[in-house]
Amino acid sequence: LYSCELAEDGSKRGYDLYAYDGKNFLSFNKATLNWTAASAEAETTKKKWDADLDRGWRKKIYLEEECLAWLKKWLDYGIEPVTLLPREHPIGSSFHIPVKDLLCRAHGFYPKEIDASWRRDGEVWLEDTLQGSVAPNSDGTYYYWLSIQIDPKERSRYRCHVEHDGLQEPLELAMEEAALSAVYSRKGGMVLGILLLVILIGCIGKYAGIAILV
Repeated sequence: LYSCELAEDGSKRGYDLYAYDGKNFLSFNKATLNWTAASAEAETTKKKWDADLDRGWRKKIYLEEECLAWLKKWLDYGIEPVTLLPREHPIGSSFHIPVKDLLCRAHGFYPKEIDASWRRDGEVWLEDTLQGSVAPNSDGTYYYWLSIQIDPKERSRYRCHVEHDGLQEPLELAMEEAALSAVYSRKGGMVLGILLLVILIGCIGKYAGIAILV
């Protein structure tokens, strides 16, 4: 079960809970990026997921940033969702919209300043885009994300453009159907990681593009 909440005072909360056979199984701790096992049977899964740091970062950013951004957008449309389902689960059989959500995420970078945008045919593209705010990590680095909805038939026209002092030159990230690949760029000991996520609404999510876990 995924859910996110935005209170009138601006405070926000998010949950990621799992149950098995009608009983609590695992829950996610956003502060530590670790999982809490509710039973002895959950310990094996907990250890496996705790070791997968990228899973923890994805959960944290989704609950604190992307989930709330979509919640606000839905409220602007006059829709009042109670709980947002996880992206890796089917949203429902009634959704057959030929649209993909692309998420470009930069994490583990320093200094804070970063310039990232979606570009179509080389031009900055703002339509159907959402942007998070640059937020701090516990280790003093920062993370940032931006998403866009596109027609899958036009995916070759879009790029995620990223500029940062930790990069020797700007990055142009394209969505590809190929397997995950990694690109490392170091400058002054800093590393900038980019994760490009591809989601097909109503279907199980699929990763594509460039991914780095710092």
